[in-house]
Amino acid sequence: MNSGELLERSLAYALGSVAEVRTVSLGRGTPCAEWDLEELLAHLDDSLDALYEGLTGGRIGLFPRADRACGFRTRACAVLGAWATGPAEERVLVGERSLDVRVMGAVGAVEIAVHGWDVAQACGRPRSIPVPLAAELLNVARCVVAQEDRGVRFGAQVLVPPRARADVRLLAFLGRRDSFPE
Repeated sequence: MNSGELLERSLAYALGSVAEVRTVSLGRGTPCAEWDLEELLAHLDDSLDALYEGLTGGRIGLFPRADRACGFRTRACAVLGAWATGPAEERVLVGERSLDVRVMGAVGAVEIAVHGWDVAQACGRPRSIPVPLAAELLNVARCVVAQEDRGVRFGAQVLVPPRARADVRLLAFLGRRDSFPE
């Protein structure tokens, strides 16, 4: 798995979802029950900011900056540019823990793509995560989401048939359903 390619594909997917935001209210509910669309976009912005910090400075602060002026698209391009020019370090400090930059990129790809799906759902324009991308992201998610994350960062895993498409299995693994009622 190439973390940079995975990150690029996830960002491309999420950018397509974010394109629909201008047509709906930012107060609209999302599959992330605790967040409305505006809060979800702020979380995505924080995630991109953290990825950019990790790629350009080798360290992610525990409390991301709140500057949202550049917007999601600008930050997505900055993250891709930082990855393309090569991360500043091979390891990134997340708080006081050291993490391989490729793992950071892969985890970031999961975060970006799945929240891109959440955004599309909230905008009333459901978009499936491309199945090949979802299959790779599911492998990453299974490695990094622990049982103790359930109820804190992720909902309970939703049961789906083992032969369900990879996008449905990814969303179910992360506590989402394959559709979100209006």
